[in-house]
Amino acid sequence: MKVKYSILSILLLFLMMGCISSSPQKEECISVTIEPQRYFIEKIGGTDFQVNCVIPSGQSPETYDPTPKQIMQIGQSLAYFRIGYIGFEQAWMSNLEKQNPHMRVFDLSKGMAFVENEESDTHHHGSVDPHIWTSMQGARVIARNVRDALIALKPEHQAEYTLRYDSLMQEIADTEREMKLLLEPYKGTSFIIYHPALTYFAREFGLNQLCIELDGKEPSPAQLKELIETARASQAKVVFVQQEFDQKNAELIAQETGCRLVRINPLAYDWRKEMVNLAKILAGDHE
Repeated sequence: MKVKYSILSILLLFLMMGCISSSPQKEECISVTIEPQRYFIEKIGGTDFQVNCVIPSGQSPETYDPTPKQIMQIGQSLAYFRIGYIGFEQAWMSNLEKQNPHMRVFDLSKGMAFVENEESDTHHHGSVDPHIWTSMQGARVIARNVRDALIALKPEHQAEYTLRYDSLMQEIADTEREMKLLLEPYKGTSFIIYHPALTYFAREFGLNQLCIELDGKEPSPAQLKELIETARASQAKVVFVQQEFDQKNAELIAQETGCRLVRINPLAYDWRKEMVNLAKILAGDHE
């Protein structure tokens, strides 16, 4: 029985590998860390590549460990487009590159003017805030790097990629214009969020982000009390929660301050829809 089981396991493994390598689409697969990257790649690359997103919905890209199947899928990728400095990449990229010397790696944060972390989230990111996709500047940097990377992979499609890139840049400009109209009356106001994912967004639109998570950890009772007092003083109206993180403290702060508790998903695929939704929530238009 043991021999049969071993042979069966080996056959299944080779069958799985054969399915991955024999598919024309998967031979031209690009792996990415988070869903917003897939949005930008598909906007510019069209259907030229299959995009494999490593972090599943509802999982934190700060602490996620890939499954053996995912490691195999990454190994079958033509290229890996990293987002920059997020926790998963800090922990795994070096090994993934060593294990897959054939795989080209492109950094979509190249050329970004990063925000240095102040009091929060240093546990996972060091001194750099990685959430660049939650800003217009970051979106433009990502789009430019996606265009350049795709052209490097398929130079014969340069004209197509450049045309789609120009269209995406117009979409980003339209998104920024719509958000500015919504948020202009609320400059200087504060919002509360568990994980500091909206630092770039807040800075671009003149808002103040108050974070529940401190140094990548749950706040102490004293820190929680101080945050509640700060939230009251700043007259914050909204507490954002994300499905990847515990919302117990967010619920407590909302109860103590009278803020609305609103679920958001900065890791959603539809980048434009999620960004405009953030602006609508803060402008009081969210239903």
